Amino acid sequence: MLETLHRIVQEVNAAPDLGEALRLIVQRVKQAISADVCSVYLTDFDRREHILLATEGLNPDAVGKVSLPMHRGLVGLVCERAEPVNLDDATSHPRYLFIHATGETQYRGFLGVPIIQNRKVLGVLVVRQVEPRKFDDDEVTFLFTLAAQLAGAITYARASGELNQIQHTRSPLNRYLSGQPSAPGVTTGQAVVAYQLADLDAVPDRTTDDPGAEITALKEAVALTQQELKSLKLRLSAELPVEEQALFDALLLMLGSDTLISQTVERIEQGQWAQGALHHTIEAHARVFDNMDDVYLRERASDIRDLGRRILMHLQLDKPREILYPDKTILVGEDISAVQLAEVPIERLTGIVSAMGSSSSHVAILARAMGIPAVMGVTDLPVGRLEGLDVIIDGYRGRVYVTPDPSVRDEYARLAKEETEIAVELEAMKGLKAETTDGTAIPLYLNTGLISDVMTLGLEESEGVGLHRTELLYITRDRFPGEDVQVESYRQLLSSFNPRPVILRTLDIGGDKPLPYFPFSESNPFLGWRGVRISLDHPEIFLTQIRAMIRADIGLNNLQIMLPMVSMVSEVDELQMLIQRAYDELIEEEYEVSMPPVGVMIEVPAAVYQIDEIARRVDFLSVGTNDLTQYLLAVDRNNPRVADIFDDMHPAVLRAISQIVEGAALYRRPVSVCGELAGNPLAAILLLGMGVDSLSMSAGSLLKIKWVIRSFSRARAKSLLQAALRMTDARQVRGLMEKALDDMGLGGLIRPGK
Repeated sequence: MLETLHRIVQEVNAAPDLGEALRLIVQRVKQAISADVCSVYLTDFDRREHILLATEGLNPDAVGKVSLPMHRGLVGLVCERAEPVNLDDATSHPRYLFIHATGETQYRGFLGVPIIQNRKVLGVLVVRQVEPRKFDDDEVTFLFTLAAQLAGAITYARASGELNQIQHTRSPLNRYLSGQPSAPGVTTGQAVVAYQLADLDAVPDRTTDDPGAEITALKEAVALTQQELKSLKLRLSAELPVEEQALFDALLLMLGSDTLISQTVERIEQGQWAQGALHHTIEAHARVFDNMDDVYLRERASDIRDLGRRILMHLQLDKPREILYPDKTILVGEDISAVQLAEVPIERLTGIVSAMGSSSSHVAILARAMGIPAVMGVTDLPVGRLEGLDVIIDGYRGRVYVTPDPSVRDEYARLAKEETEIAVELEAMKGLKAETTDGTAIPLYLNTGLISDVMTLGLEESEGVGLHRTELLYITRDRFPGEDVQVESYRQLLSSFNPRPVILRTLDIGGDKPLPYFPFSESNPFLGWRGVRISLDHPEIFLTQIRAMIRADIGLNNLQIMLPMVSMVSEVDELQMLIQRAYDELIEEEYEVSMPPVGVMIEVPAAVYQIDEIARRVDFLSVGTNDLTQYLLAVDRNNPRVADIFDDMHPAVLRAISQIVEGAALYRRPVSVCGELAGNPLAAILLLGMGVDSLSMSAGSLLKIKWVIRSFSRARAKSLLQAALRMTDARQVRGLMEKALDDMGLGGLIRPGK
C-alpha cells in the first residue's frame, strides 16, 4: 500500500488543477482499497454546508450541486470532531442521512477523514461500501495522508478563485493565501517566479583523477561569481545606504576567505570533484546558521546556499536565464535570496512573496527598508503555477490574492490610495518631537547592527542608538576580529551619531548561534552557553571587545555598554570587574579614555525578579522583549508549530515589563525597550503608560511610533495600561489597543488603508 500511496501522491502533485487532483484521488482511492464509493466534500462554514466536490461511485451529475447541511449526517460528524469516523454499519448510526440526489443505495461500510489545514477543517474525504465493513488502520492512515495532500490543493484553489463556480463564494475577499506579514503595504502586480540557478542537492559525489584542473575550474567560477556580485552591488548603490549593501560585502568577503575556498580545495585534493566538494563545503557552512536561534542569523543560511548555487552555475558552464520584468513585478519564489531580489530593476519591483522565510528574513528586512510590501512563509504557495498571473499583496495581514476578482481589485485600489495619503501624513512627522499631548517627551532610538538598520531616516530622526548588535562584525569573518579592527568599526558608528548616545551590546553569541570558527554543539542551545556566559568563560574575548569599545570612544564620549542575557546578580558583578580591568589597562597604556555608562539587557525572567539588585549595580536597563516573551511563555519563537502562541502583548509580558520599570525606579535608573514591542504602534502607548523612558526600534518604525506618541496623553496611556493589565488574553489586549488607535484615526498604521 505504501508504494500505491507514493504513486498517488506523485500524480496529485503533478495535477494541473484541483479538478484533476480530485478526479485522480477518488478514482485511485476507490481502486486501491476496493471500496464501492470514494467522494470528497468541501466544507463551507459561511454557508454552513458540505458541498460534494468529486465522486467515483455516486451520480457524477450531483457534483457541485448536492450539499449536506452543516452538523447533519456522518460527513457533518467528521467535520465536528475533526477526526475519522469508521463504521461497519453506517445505516444504524443515529446521524446517518440518506441523500437521494446522489444516487446512493443503502451503503453500510463508512470511513470519513477530515481534510485539515492550520487547524481548520476544509472538507471530508469519504469511502463507502455496500456490505458491512470496518476499514482497517492502514486504510485509515492511507486516507489521512491523501487528505493532507488535498488540503494544500484546496487552499490554493480557494485563494485563486478556482472553486468559485462550485462553491459560489459570496465574498471573494475570503479567498487568499496566508503567510507572515513581513513588510507593510498593499500592492498589485504580475508574478515573476525566481527559481534557483543550479541545484546543489542534486550534485553527486564523484572522484577526480585531475585535482589540479578541478581546482582551476573552481577558482575561475569563484572569480566570475565575484564579478557578478560586484555588478549587482553597483546597481543597488544608488538605491540603498552603505549598510544595506553590507550583504554583498559579506558574501564577497566569504568568497575571498580562506575558510570557504580552502575547505573546498582540501576536499578536491582528497579526491572529490569540484562540484561535489563545493556542495559539501557550502552545506557545512549553511548548517552552522541553520542551527542558530536568532532568526536573522539563521536566515543567512539561505544567502550562503545562494552563493554556492552561483558558483555551481559557473562550474556547470550554464548562463543565467534571461528574464523580462514587467513594470509592476511581484517576485515569487520558494526561498527568495537577497541576491535574487537585487537582480530585479528596483523601479519595477512592487512586491515579494516567498514560500519560505519569516519576517526576520534578510529579504523581508530589505523589503521594509525599500518600502516594498512582502509576505513570507506562505503556506502551500504553488510557485510553479504563478508565473505571469496577477497578484495582490497585503503586507499588513500576510495575505496574497492570486488572479483576484474585480471587486477585490477595486477594494485594494481604494486601500492603496489611502496608503498614499497616510504616507504623506507620516512625512509631516519628520523633525517633530516625540512628545505626548500633555508634554511628556519619549526619546526614540534606533536598533542597528543588522543590515538595513541604518538609513538616512534613522540618522536624522533618532535620538541615538538604543541597541547596536556587534555580532555581524564577528560572523562575517573567518576569525575573531582583532582589537584595532573593532575600534575602527565602533568608532565609525559612534562618530555618525555623535553627540547622541550609542549603546553597544557586547557579543551575544553562543550555543544557539556559534561562530563558524568557534563551533560546538549542545542538546538544548536555547538554554545553553550563550551571551555573557560565554564572555565570562572566555574573558580574553570579552576584554578585547571592551577595550576596543572604550578606545573607539576617545574624544567622542557618547558610548554606553550593554550586557546581554544576564540571569544572575553575580554575573553583573564579575562583568563589571572585567570592564574596570580593561579600563585600568588602557589608562596604564596612557590612552585618554573615560569610563562609559554600563547597563544590562533584561531578557531572562530570573533578572526580572531580581531587578532591584541589578538596577542598584548598573547605570541603565533595557528590556529585550523578543527573548523575554519567549522565556516567559515557554515558546520557541522560531518554531512554526507554536508561532501563534508567541505574543509579546500577552498580559504576563506586560506585567513583567511593569515590574522592571518599578524596580528600576527605586534607584532612578532609566529603562528602555529595544525589542519588537517598541516598534509596535499597538504597544507603544502601553509602554508609555508604564513609565518607560525611551524606545528603540528599526528605522521603518520611527515615524509611526512618533505619530502615535504625539496623539495620546500620558494620562490616557496609564488608563489604557490599567485596563490591559486586568485582561487575561493577548487578543483582548490587542482589541483594546486597536480600538484606541481607531478612535484617534490611526488605524491605518496597523492595517491597510485608513
